[in-house]
Amino acid sequence: MKITAGGVVAAEWTKFSSLRSTWITTGISVFLLVAFGMIASASFSGEGLTSVDLALSGSVLAALSVGVLGALLGAGEYTTGMIRATLAAVPRRLPVLWSKSLVAGSAAFVTMTAGAFAAFAAGSAVLNDKLGAVGLGDDGVLRALLGAGLYLGLVAVLGVALGILVRSSAGAIAILAALLLIVPGLAALLPESISEAITPYLPSNAGGAVMMLTPADGALAPWAGLAVFAGYVIATLAAAAYRLKTSDA
Repeated sequence: MKITAGGVVAAEWTKFSSLRSTWITTGISVFLLVAFGMIASASFSGEGLTSVDLALSGSVLAALSVGVLGALLGAGEYTTGMIRATLAAVPRRLPVLWSKSLVAGSAAFVTMTAGAFAAFAAGSAVLNDKLGAVGLGDDGVLRALLGAGLYLGLVAVLGVALGILVRSSAGAIAILAALLLIVPGLAALLPESISEAITPYLPSNAGGAVMMLTPADGALAPWAGLAVFAGYVIATLAAAAYRLKTSDA
């Protein structure tokens, strides 16, 4: 029986959607995005931030959560040993990686985009009009909210790639957490001239630029930042593809 690309995607979607952890992790990701956005909006009393900035204040934790989702999809079958059966059914191997990435990235994009719009709507409802409230029709708002979904979708794909590259859920999650949370903090400890030069290009800072309504001083332009982050994802996918193709399961 010939294995088609659509068949591999359908099989990966079935695996993905049948796991309880998928729905739990997805629910947690949306909850973090919406809840932190509402809390930030409700408690904000200063200046300099807009309702978009406040609504997406939970994006860091949401990114970690969707990255975990991708890592579990990428490495889970190595943990259970089911990867041997999967690769026996798909001997070319690489369609498995592409399908897992497509499923995780698409699911994260859809749910996180919906979460971003929900966080924006909920946050705007509790934010004082005089303190940075903006509407969907204002410049950059739709780009920031859709960009949040794109960025978080790419984080999920990065999680898949790391899972297949290191073949360990724990290892992939640890690397992901380091890239998104620890490395930016370490960069801040470097000499100022070096820190300012490299900080905009760090994965989370580059990807997060697309969610900023007004780019911060020294930050990359929104789409340029997302392109840089996509480059990190593509490089990781290439490394995962090489290992998947050349190493035994």
